[in-house]
Amino acid sequence: MLKLGVNIDHVATLREARYRGTGQGEPDPISAALISESAGAHGITAHLREDRRHIQDRDVWNLRKAIKTRLNLEMANAPEIVEIALKLKPEIVCLVPEKRQEVTTEGGLDVVGNLQSLTETRKRMTDAGIEVSLFIAAEPAQVQAASRVGAQFIELHTGAFAEHFNQKVERNLELARLITAAKQAHALGIQVNAGHGLNYENLPLLHTVPHLVELNIGHSVISRAITVGLETAVKQMLKLMEGYRP
Repeated sequence: MLKLGVNIDHVATLREARYRGTGQGEPDPISAALISESAGAHGITAHLREDRRHIQDRDVWNLRKAIKTRLNLEMANAPEIVEIALKLKPEIVCLVPEKRQEVTTEGGLDVVGNLQSLTETRKRMTDAGIEVSLFIAAEPAQVQAASRVGAQFIELHTGAFAEHFNQKVERNLELARLITAAKQAHALGIQVNAGHGLNYENLPLLHTVPHLVELNIGHSVISRAITVGLETAVKQMLKLMEGYRP
C-alpha cells in the first residue's frame, strides 16, 4: 500500500502571516496534523527551517507529543537543526537543501558533493534510532551516493515532473528518470519515497514509478482544504493513491 505523508508547513505559513513572533495564532498546524491522521494519513511531515519561516520549534515538539503516526522531520544538515532532531527523535528525518531566498525547497540535495558530512549525520541519527531519507533529484550519481551514505530512504524530487506535466515530451522524460532512479535505489536496498509539486491531477501518472513507499504532499492538500475541508482533501488524495501497485 502506498502511504501518504501530509506536510503541514503551509498551515504554519498562514498562521505566521498574521501572528509571527507572538507564540500563538491560527490556524494550528497540530490540529491540522490530527485531522489528517483521522482522515487516514499514514504520517505527518514538517520542515523546521533554519529561518523558522513557518514551522516553529514549539510545533515540532507539540507534534511529537500529539500525533500517533510517523513524524517525518524535514531539515537541513545544519548543526543546530541536527541537535534538535536528535533530542526530538522523530521516526525519520529527511535531509534537504535549504536556501534563504527560496519560496520552498528547490532542487535536490547534492549528496555527491557532501558525502562525508551527510554520512556523519546519518550515523548520528542511526545511533539515536532515527531513520534517514535524502531528498534528491532522480540522478544515478546521487542515488549511488545515497547508498554510500547509508541512508535507509531516498525521497525523489518530483518537481521537474510536476512542472512539465502539461508538456508531454518533457513530462515523459522526467517520468522515465524517476522510474530509472527508483529501480536503481531498490536494487541498492534503499526504500523510495517521492514528493514536491504532486497534486490531484498529476499523481495518477506517478503510479508508473515502481517501488514507491510513501508520497509526501503538502501544498496541494492544504490548498484544496480551503474549499472542501482538510478531512475531505486528505481522503481524496488517498483515493487517488489506492490503485498503486509497487
